[in-house]
Amino acid sequence: MKENLNDLQTFLMVVREGSFTRAAVQAGTSQSAVSQTINNLEQRLQLKLLNRTTRSLTLTEAGERLIDRVAPAMAEITDGLAQLAELREKPAGTVRISADEFAVQQVLWPALMPVLKKYPEIRLELITDYSLVDIAGERFDAGVRRGGLIAGNMIAVPISAENPMALVVSPGCFAAHTAPVIPEDLLSLPCINLRLPTHGENFAWVFVRNNREQKLRVSGQLVISSINQALSACLAGYGFAYLPQQLVTPHIAAGELLSVLNEFCITYPEYYLYYTSRLKSSVAFGIIADALRRQVQKRP
Repeated sequence: MKENLNDLQTFLMVVREGSFTRAAVQAGTSQSAVSQTINNLEQRLQLKLLNRTTRSLTLTEAGERLIDRVAPAMAEITDGLAQLAELREKPAGTVRISADEFAVQQVLWPALMPVLKKYPEIRLELITDYSLVDIAGERFDAGVRRGGLIAGNMIAVPISAENPMALVVSPGCFAAHTAPVIPEDLLSLPCINLRLPTHGENFAWVFVRNNREQKLRVSGQLVISSINQALSACLAGYGFAYLPQQLVTPHIAAGELLSVLNEFCITYPEYYLYYTSRLKSSVAFGIIADALRRQVQKRP
């Protein structure tokens, strides 16, 4: 098949140039090599494609049919390859990234909003997913996960600071209950649980006590599947919530939430952008990856 395609390209060039000699110049080869290529093609097809004289070169009926069928197909292939080349040369095309909800909201979106404004031909798909998705199998260009959750065969680039957690509660809810002193006190207090879509049970609250991690399974009236919904419920006074500090800091500063048990709250590792190959990706992906890397470099 490869040999046929090369010979067909030569045949099209001969017809377009109307001369074996000019076709040879275009191909950067000899006139005899072009002539031999056409002979080989005719022998394989067992059909004569060209009538050749010292003064003219005309198509046979078989040659005309071949041109009618092959020329549009070869043009389409050439256009397709040119479009692929554009992905290397200009920022265009779709980039798909899998990340959890907090990473999409607080890490990816702030860094990539200006990219989309600057490069309107880049299409970005940010897919919220808490599982360790197979980015190659699911046709993602990259994934974003915390350090420690990424397979060793991936290329991983840090794109955020570490992620401290905060235990927060509305002032009204705090006043209505006994203030917790240690994490175990939360077992008897109303807590807003988070149940991730990829897990069958509520998300464990992890604290650090005496330099050791302590997991608690708290209870409460409300179970929610989104950290933003959990924040809204906490602001509305439905209980204590364990959320990323970056998410709740504005509400603490505004006096809408209180932060408690700070000395026990865990800090999770930074987020990483990970992907499968060091081969040159599209220009669009390179721009997005660079924007995320710069976000880390700008931090104090």
